Amino acid sequence: MKKAELVFIPVAAAGHLIPQIEFAKRLLDRDDRFSVTVLVMQSPSFTSLAAAYAKSLAESSTPIRFINVHKSLEKFATEFADYHKASVKEAIVNHVVSNSNSAPLAGLVVDMFCTSMIDVGNELGVPSYLFFTCNAAYLSLSLYLPSRHDEVGREFEVFDGELVIPGYVNPFPSSGLPPVFLNKNGGYTTFMNHGRRFREAHGIIVNTFEQLESHAVKCLMNDLDNVPPVYAVGPAIDLESQSDKLVLDATRRDEIMKWLDGQPDSSIMKWLDNKPDSSVVFLCFGSMGSFGEEQVKEIASGLEQSGIRFLWSLRKPPPKDKIAEPNEYKSGAQEVLPKGFLENTKEIGLVCGWAPQKQVLAHKSVGGFVSHCGWNSILESLWFGVPIVTWPMYAEQQLNAFQMVKDLGLAVEVRLDFRNTSGEVVLRDEIARAIKSVMDGENGVRRRVKEKSEQSRLAVTEGGSSFAAFGRLIDEILRNKP
Repeated sequence: MKKAELVFIPVAAAGHLIPQIEFAKRLLDRDDRFSVTVLVMQSPSFTSLAAAYAKSLAESSTPIRFINVHKSLEKFATEFADYHKASVKEAIVNHVVSNSNSAPLAGLVVDMFCTSMIDVGNELGVPSYLFFTCNAAYLSLSLYLPSRHDEVGREFEVFDGELVIPGYVNPFPSSGLPPVFLNKNGGYTTFMNHGRRFREAHGIIVNTFEQLESHAVKCLMNDLDNVPPVYAVGPAIDLESQSDKLVLDATRRDEIMKWLDGQPDSSIMKWLDNKPDSSVVFLCFGSMGSFGEEQVKEIASGLEQSGIRFLWSLRKPPPKDKIAEPNEYKSGAQEVLPKGFLENTKEIGLVCGWAPQKQVLAHKSVGGFVSHCGWNSILESLWFGVPIVTWPMYAEQQLNAFQMVKDLGLAVEVRLDFRNTSGEVVLRDEIARAIKSVMDGENGVRRRVKEKSEQSRLAVTEGGSSFAAFGRLIDEILRNKP
């Protein structure tokens, strides 16, 4: 039997590209009737981490084939994808459809911001499957957005009050919505139009699992009209940490892990003075997360005030108005930290630049995670059983933080509505209080996170909910194969 070819069209950003590649790897491991080609749309917004990740895989022995689509454009995501429609179709025709060595094209797997590529699938006569890199609750909101707009005729406003949003258990305060939903010129209309197009997909693949978002998954399947089949196949996580290895050399990675090895683990801490399970709180704010000097000083003071052992991934913000990843401080973190901080905390803390996030979260000494609440980071924290302190910054992270704290009881709040462009500063007392709370061994959040950790691992094994959903998706693709 000839293989069925799937062409993946991701947004070239780490948070989108990496989980889609992990999904593709699992597909190939699961069923040898498929082959996969990934079209990588190069752009000025192509982050160095995503670029290095794609390049390393292309040069490896992976069976996944990579094709670069070269065009320059200033804007990212939606307009960028629209601009590439003709180039993408041409690349598929030349490298897949007309290639005698390629399997017959069975469909496209398109990113949530590349819905215009559904047109390419239609023109080629193959089904398109949407890969939604965020969670099921956010997918529910995305699908609800067009019908709401048809009713009220406008974007959300900060004074709308408590909002009942499909997929979320509790009403959401309009003042805490991500900026994209409050500003028509800031992307609201674009995102609403994506929501309309989601319904045109043959199926929607979501990087979550039913036991985590049972309410949202039920909503998608039963409460919203005209929703394509939804496949909760997560968590799709880069457990081999290939992406981390690309931005952190082995020597520095080993230094961080050696420092963690030297920290007391749970059994020693309990025996000494009844301290909570695991002694270190990890602070890391994603590939794009950084703070100004005033906020950095408050975080440092909060850490010192808490007395908790810490590993802090601290990076310098990129130049203003530049789309770039934060850089490491060239002359060391002391240039921005309070005077005497490093000396005062040298016995209990380590400040670094990039950190191998998954390796850190997997370490027995790590008991808490101060996070920006990106969905990939949330899935990683749950996989390794490490409770989060929520510090959302951009994109849909405010919604993720709300869901984790209010709907699921799986995180501790430092802020739910923080925005890194608002100019507000979280004070040291708030930071210290949240860190102490998440590290409290009696906190019910810790127990619930451990339960979700077990459920996340069971979900992707044979007999699990995500394993079963994956099987249904495979059957669907092969059944619809031209």
